[in-house]
Amino acid sequence: MDDTYQSYVNRVVPQTLAIAYEQQLANAQRSPKFEQGQPVPFPGFSLVTPIAAEDLTNQAFYSHLATVQKQVADILGDSLITIPTSSLHLTVADLIWDGPYRELRRQNPDFEQKLCACVQHSFADCQLQEIQYKNCQWQILGILILPRSLGVVLAPQRESDYDPLMMVRRVVYQNSTLIGLGIEQQYRYTAHISLGYFDTAIEQLADPKTLSEKLCQINDHWLETEPQILNIHSIELRYFSDMTHFSRQPHYPVLVADAS
Repeated sequence: MDDTYQSYVNRVVPQTLAIAYEQQLANAQRSPKFEQGQPVPFPGFSLVTPIAAEDLTNQAFYSHLATVQKQVADILGDSLITIPTSSLHLTVADLIWDGPYRELRRQNPDFEQKLCACVQHSFADCQLQEIQYKNCQWQILGILILPRSLGVVLAPQRESDYDPLMMVRRVVYQNSTLIGLGIEQQYRYTAHISLGYFDTAIEQLADPKTLSEKLCQINDHWLETEPQILNIHSIELRYFSDMTHFSRQPHYPVLVADAS
């Protein structure tokens, strides 16, 4: 289901253009994951990079992203609910969330234990297949506007940075035991870091064109300066209770990049 490297780049680059922003803003809707500016329960599990507060390797990257988040919030005003900068992260693979997650937990009290075992098995397979993502680097291309949220979209610096992550995803999603738990791939991968979710005011924007041009000015700044690069050094299983809290327990599996 995931793209080849060139197909991925060809798909995501146009999403950072002003015309794309204008169309997306004109059709954007309030996110049901927030009510009156506060997150609503939305539990589930994902495979993610360490959250910003715990990722010592990428502190400069996340500091820059916090500045960008403030710039975007100034542009969109009360249309955007920003998430805590401490919880910023890159999702590598969505697993299970909300209604399906609640139902699986109801049917299977040992669901979390079984999920951990499945992910650990997949991570072990990645190591056996020598899927290495040492020095794997993805850089920010620009702002990404989705139907109910806004973030930044990333692309690999080199093709050699793309394939390892896709192979990890493939191993995880092709795990027959994981599939047996009711978890399967549902989307093509678009590497992005969410910065905020839309509130009701997004549906009454007076001038999407002007706002789109202002967002593009942020992208222009990235073209004029050094690339903002996320070094992907580990992938973790994390539980989220809502879109602002991503936590992990000591027994949750982690896939660490080869340090040799």
